[in-house]
Amino acid sequence: MKTIKAALVVQNCIAGNFKKNLESSSHFISLASKKGAKIIIFPEMNLTGYVAGPGIMSICRPIDGDMVNLFSNMANDFKITILIGLAEKTPNNKIYASHLVFCQDRPFEKYRKIHTAPFEKKYFTAGNKIAIFKSYGLKFGIQLCYDAHFPELTLAMALKQADIIFIPHASPRGSSQEKYDSWIRHLRARAFDNGLYIAACNQTGDNTKGLFFPGISILIGPDGNILNKSIDETEGLHIINIEKTVLDRVRSHKMRYFLPNRRSDLFKI
Repeated sequence: MKTIKAALVVQNCIAGNFKKNLESSSHFISLASKKGAKIIIFPEMNLTGYVAGPGIMSICRPIDGDMVNLFSNMANDFKITILIGLAEKTPNNKIYASHLVFCQDRPFEKYRKIHTAPFEKKYFTAGNKIAIFKSYGLKFGIQLCYDAHFPELTLAMALKQADIIFIPHASPRGSSQEKYDSWIRHLRARAFDNGLYIAACNQTGDNTKGLFFPGISILIGPDGNILNKSIDETEGLHIINIEKTVLDRVRSHKMRYFLPNRRSDLFKI
């Protein structure tokens, strides 16, 4: 498949209202399937919502059998890969910012946020696995919000042959234009330096727990150019196309694909 159609979701996620967030997510999955998307990407912690500070302890949830069965069935029924997030509570009472990957006819997989932000560290445990996932012939990584500020994480995923990195956010404060201006400073560099796509989306609106999120989604090509952006703060589904031919064109260019010329003998990664 040379073109993979995906859907970035900008979603209003009410902190602690799992039922409402679940209903909203199910609606978007159905809608994305009708629009022909093969992969749908939700914002960080969209099922539980996101709060700063100790409030996260009252809204985090375990990944239980009902949740797994529901999204596994939707992945199979709609023939779509689902990337969906929550504040995950484990049996030993640790909390992770986790993003789950549901593909057709496969057990679900998981990414746990590796770089927790300074104000999250007291409540969240950091993940320690750099994972690459596969769907519809595409190799992809997942980073969550603050993760994107660490170039070596993107490099590690690129060296594992990722074609695209999806970066769901729960990033509050400011306008959508201000958030866009902030994101492109580092996200364009991640794409350009590593010869891969970057796709990011954010929560939007009032979470009813004191945080307001500026809605934004963006797709950056492996040449560092902006291919799609939305800075409309309303909820919405944004269709993007991931072109394998574009990846091939960048990666076959001797002066535009840098990874083969790295001095790996001088660096640990």
